[in-house]
Amino acid sequence: MDADFETQEAIKRASVVIDCTPSGVGHTNKEKYYKKFADTVKGFMAQGSEHGFGKQYARGINDKALTPEDQFIQVVSCNTHNLSCIVNTLGLDGKNDNLKEGRFVCIRRANDISQPSKFIPAPQVNAHLTDKYGSHHAQDAAELFQTMDIDLNLFSSAMKVNSQYMHVIWFNLKVEEPIKLDDVKNLLNKNPLVAMTNKDITSTVFSFGRDQGHYGRILNQTVIVEQTLTVRNNHEITGFCFTPQDGNSILSSIAATEWFLYPHSYEDKIMCLSDLFFDYI
Repeated sequence: MDADFETQEAIKRASVVIDCTPSGVGHTNKEKYYKKFADTVKGFMAQGSEHGFGKQYARGINDKALTPEDQFIQVVSCNTHNLSCIVNTLGLDGKNDNLKEGRFVCIRRANDISQPSKFIPAPQVNAHLTDKYGSHHAQDAAELFQTMDIDLNLFSSAMKVNSQYMHVIWFNLKVEEPIKLDDVKNLLNKNPLVAMTNKDITSTVFSFGRDQGHYGRILNQTVIVEQTLTVRNNHEITGFCFTPQDGNSILSSIAATEWFLYPHSYEDKIMCLSDLFFDYI
């Protein structure tokens, strides 16, 4: 698209600003531009890398935590969406004290197919950033639930593999109440933001999204590989899932935009997207 306005004029005229600039620039823009126009713009959003930009948000997880004072929102990363969706669906299921602990390994793809740089020649492991949470994924998810006054025991590790397709997450949830494998599958099937699949390789799921998704994207928050699900000793849920890249973040950005514009009716308005979700891939 051709630009009709320079930066400040465009921000001044906007109702909502979704900042998708590279890591760290969102904070710079907030200080340089956004605070200046806070009286005329309804809301500002930045992406997962901009920790501290505003209240953390993921569609279907902490909508009830949004308040009129939340003019700045950080849409959490795609892997944090995935991790949080699994925790919310299987670990909590409406019972805030049901999850004893959650452990995750985020196996990340090296770079996006649109990016010409930062590809790696072999698998690369990442250091743990904190003793309590490990990588930022568990920390961001824990902070997301803290917006609803829910304190969770989460820990994640991360690594990269030399692929450009999709992130993979291995998860292990220990829950208080006993649960059976059929119950796990029922909970996942009931959540419209969860897609199930029997495909066990990321390239085939990625290809499905490219062919069948909206502009090639899967908007679901997670794609669960059904045959990897298992329940150990009635209290330990384990499995693998794929992360739909920026699709889940785009969904949250749209939902937050509608919330800024129509806080009392945004739930109804975003239902126009319901046909774009997949139950099974």
